[in-house]
Amino acid sequence: MSTTTRSCTRAEALADLRRVLEGLQDEEHSICEVAARKGLFCHGFAQWSSTELRRRYPQITRSRPRLARQALENLANRWQLARQLATGERTACDVQAHGERYPQCRGWDEFEDHELEAFHAELCGEAIHIVPAGD
Repeated sequence: MSTTTRSCTRAEALADLRRVLEGLQDEEHSICEVAARKGLFCHGFAQWSSTELRRRYPQITRSRPRLARQALENLANRWQLARQLATGERTACDVQAHGERYPQCRGWDEFEDHELEAFHAELCGEAIHIVPAGD
């Protein structure tokens, strides 16, 4: 890990994070699933209790009220991948940042700059300081 801190804009930090997260996901595993399984980033589905996860995925639980948590996570993972494919976005974080009809989270907007700086250090191995664009 670098000992110097690089200054960059929020957009640049997100581009770096997006590149790393894209490398962790694949056609069967959304970044939400990967983050939950590996304890990375926001922790994906694992950040919520079962009750909260059900609340965030009403489009799935409405017709399946007794769905076990693992089954719900599997369907939520597939739903995230389908939304990503349908919108052409690179990660579920990008999909959610666009105010989906069923917002599970706010995507990148969920995080303050200091949180993104910490994620960048963790995932990219580089300390950064986010500065306003144009500075």
